[in-house]
Amino acid sequence: MAGHSHAKNIMHRKAAQGAKKARAFGKLIREITVSAKQGLPDPAMNPRLRAAVKAALIANMTRDTIDRAIKRASQGGQGEDYQEVRYEGYGPNGVAIIVEALTDNRNRTAGDLRSAFAKHGGALGETNSVAFQFERKGVISYPAKAASADAMLEAAVEAGAQDVESDEEGHEVSTAVEDFFAVRDALETAFGPAESARLEWVPTTTVDLDEEKARDVLKLVDILDDNDDVQNVFANFEVSDAVMQRLSD
Repeated sequence: MAGHSHAKNIMHRKAAQGAKKARAFGKLIREITVSAKQGLPDPAMNPRLRAAVKAALIANMTRDTIDRAIKRASQGGQGEDYQEVRYEGYGPNGVAIIVEALTDNRNRTAGDLRSAFAKHGGALGETNSVAFQFERKGVISYPAKAASADAMLEAAVEAGAQDVESDEEGHEVSTAVEDFFAVRDALETAFGPAESARLEWVPTTTVDLDEEKARDVLKLVDILDDNDDVQNVFANFEVSDAVMQRLSD
């Protein structure tokens, strides 16, 4: 589940331990294999693969595991049937949700997601039924210690970023989709590897939720995120820090 700097508290991630960690690694490997098949199997020459490898390293995947996944993909037979599919719908309380999936069986994935939405007070919609409430952007995050706010702003603007937001927690740089890889690489040259860097669906409007409503929405988000075919879940809800803290306890 992902949010952005205007509403950091719409982020919700469970601890990646045990089965959760294994599932997360499986999703990262799936992205690596698809990226390697769609372009050159060399991260230096394939921006999407480079991003996938960096995400895997941040998640503490070993370099050997990453290299094996790239090798298997480049030799054929793995990942060739995966399709990128975007699903959209509404969760409980009118929350708009976008689900990005990599699947080898669209009917299975659509059925699973439709059932999850229906069982938790929502409904899966048609393509573009909620996308108009989001904007596709590159989002690059750094911890506060990586640079001063002025230094980050100067470097990001020079690299072609659209916006930079800095606070005591860190820096978040947003870019147009077409500028994402160039900005990311420029910032990593200046400040080292980013804490996270990826393309996201950033909500242009948000729905404020109280604790009870947020609990219902987060239950659906967790179920969607637990689906093996689902790579990312984005939603446009916002709750207060105090409510999110209670829900996380």
